[in-house]
Amino acid sequence: MSPRRSYDQYCSAARALDAVGDRWSLLIVRELLAGPRRYTDLHADLPGVSTDVLASRLKDMEREGISTRRRLPPPGAAYVYELTPRGRELLPVLQALGEWGQAELGERRPTDAVRAHWFALPLLRALDGEGLVEVRLEEGDFHLHVGAEDGPVYGDGPAPGEPDARLVLDSGTCEAVARGELSLTDAVRGGRVEVTGEGTLAKALREARTPKGPTACAVSPL
Repeated sequence: MSPRRSYDQYCSAARALDAVGDRWSLLIVRELLAGPRRYTDLHADLPGVSTDVLASRLKDMEREGISTRRRLPPPGAAYVYELTPRGRELLPVLQALGEWGQAELGERRPTDAVRAHWFALPLLRALDGEGLVEVRLEEGDFHLHVGAEDGPVYGDGPAPGEPDARLVLDSGTCEAVARGELSLTDAVRGGRVEVTGEGTLAKALREARTPKGPTACAVSPL
């Protein structure tokens, strides 16, 4: 095992970067916010990372108490990686970093990889309340656990149960929300997001179609 790297500075920011400041570490956390993932799944959803670097980062994160590895029972019998409670505390860090980075996105470049679930964190920032939300994009489906205090905050594919709200939107709209150019509220009002479902979140989003003042809906602008 490689020696622990450190800035050797008595500063909480420096100590945090000792743990998660290496390249790929926070993006691995982003993937593990979806719940337990196999190594092969992580490698597939982190295009550009080498197998050696991914393995090294996962070992470092285990050592730092950010993630753990466990073996699934038969018939799975595969190892999965998942965040510890301390690792899940990095969600607001990633949210703040993503919000700060909105201005850096610009238009999607031809060389940019994209996965549908990479839009999960921007949409979580745009939703208040609690509930299960299913999102349908051209790139694929994913679901959000809005207001979740523990466990996964999003996941690939359709919602595991009846969602409180279903959102259907095109890539251009989702990219504009991710860049901070368009709030989810305005996207709904403009007819760019189709909202279905009978949960509180769906009802609040549908109310956004007709502006009624600051208390009209439970969606906060990005």
